[in-house]
Amino acid sequence: MTITEPPVAAFAPGRLFIGGQWRDASDGSRQDVINPATGAKITDVARASAADVDAAVAAARDAFDSGPWPRMSSRERARILQRAYELMREHTEELAQAESANVGKPIMLARFVDVNNAAELFEYYAAYGHHLDGAVRETTGATHAYVKKEPFGVVAAITPFNFPLILSSSKIAPALIAGNTVVHKPASDTPLSALLMAGILAEAGVPDGVYNVVTGAGGTIGDHLVSHPDVDKVAFTGSTAVGAHAASLAAASLTPFTAELGGNAANIVFADADLDQAIQTVISAFVFNSGQFCMSGPRLLVERPIHDTVLGILRDAVPQVPFGDPTLPETVIGPLASADQLEKVTGMVQRAKDAGATVVTGGERVGTDGFFYRPTVLADLAADAEAVVDEIFGPVLTVQPFDTEDEAVALANGTAYGLASGIQTRDLAKAHRVASRLQAGITWINGWALMDPSVPFGGVKASGWGREGGPEAMESYQRSHSIVFNLATD
Repeated sequence: MTITEPPVAAFAPGRLFIGGQWRDASDGSRQDVINPATGAKITDVARASAADVDAAVAAARDAFDSGPWPRMSSRERARILQRAYELMREHTEELAQAESANVGKPIMLARFVDVNNAAELFEYYAAYGHHLDGAVRETTGATHAYVKKEPFGVVAAITPFNFPLILSSSKIAPALIAGNTVVHKPASDTPLSALLMAGILAEAGVPDGVYNVVTGAGGTIGDHLVSHPDVDKVAFTGSTAVGAHAASLAAASLTPFTAELGGNAANIVFADADLDQAIQTVISAFVFNSGQFCMSGPRLLVERPIHDTVLGILRDAVPQVPFGDPTLPETVIGPLASADQLEKVTGMVQRAKDAGATVVTGGERVGTDGFFYRPTVLADLAADAEAVVDEIFGPVLTVQPFDTEDEAVALANGTAYGLASGIQTRDLAKAHRVASRLQAGITWINGWALMDPSVPFGGVKASGWGREGGPEAMESYQRSHSIVFNLATD
């Protein structure tokens, strides 16, 4: 497979952004950033140490305790976030090219999903900043009470490799509008868009020390950051295992912690669904971002009367989805983001085949340079098979039949995860009835990944706690302070 090198191949080497200044790691360490489509180096970035984390937290602490940001009105902060939105629009192509090259995203996906959604998060929370207020409470007796909403202080934002720009913005925008300061630790493999955002936020007028970026290995600087005594709140997105570890570190100092973790969503297709629409939804739900989407739809549950028909359609349709070079505008499915992800997906599919699963289509790596894995559909798996109950995080779909609503619900809820779910049916009463029984933070009806900044998302069970998006996200970045006056007189 011939792959075009993206324009960001000459991306300038990245440095840490601390206290409004670009700086090298304190020990001079650097790490390579790899293009998943070619396996070749794009650039290198600073590899921070614990000392650099200390410096970033100290800058954020000083900016919160002594700087203007938390003392501005929310409307003043809103104007700066609105300017950040405008600058993101102006730099759409630069952000998209970096995201595409760094993650392996098809360039059209990076432009019209990643950059667009990330910018809209800043626009949404800028608008929300014009309405931040507290509440006066009616009380009994001779008292007057009101509740102020106040920022936590220094927020540690830990973000993953699959949607670096969106999942950073979903934390940074509400944290900033609330008056917090931020130390951002992006995924070690995909730091480029975070470094671009540091420049954009500085240009927009965010004061020095309010937004800081440290790049490097999670096991070194991530652990140090979430357990740092001067961090007041941790917002984490990543795998369930790493999230549980990070939460345990934060718990030692009772630091508030929100987490969007792994997912393994079920997409339920009833026999009365519009089959053409349902098939399009099923395919997009599991190949979107090469399946590297916590809210992807890797488990397909099909009502038995149409099970074989659906398998036949998928056998023919999935190989037709444009697959390959992420720099081409027609590409829908690009590579996996890293060699580790490729190894994980390859291993899980091979173990499923060894256990007797039928490969309807796909099931193999493509090429040897990049990290491409052909979109795969597996059938004839046991309900407790690894590929069914565990998160694959790749372009792999498992298909299981069901006979009744109760069975569909039991299968859908039958894993440890509860991040997203989907229902495909023409019967709206059935859709409401089944949706109310699904254990998930978000359920889509006759579609998938219908996202908007105003709509919260997040998980239940092993998929985490807390919400991002919408007004609900503000609960994670503000705390309530009750002030009560005694009005009694002698």
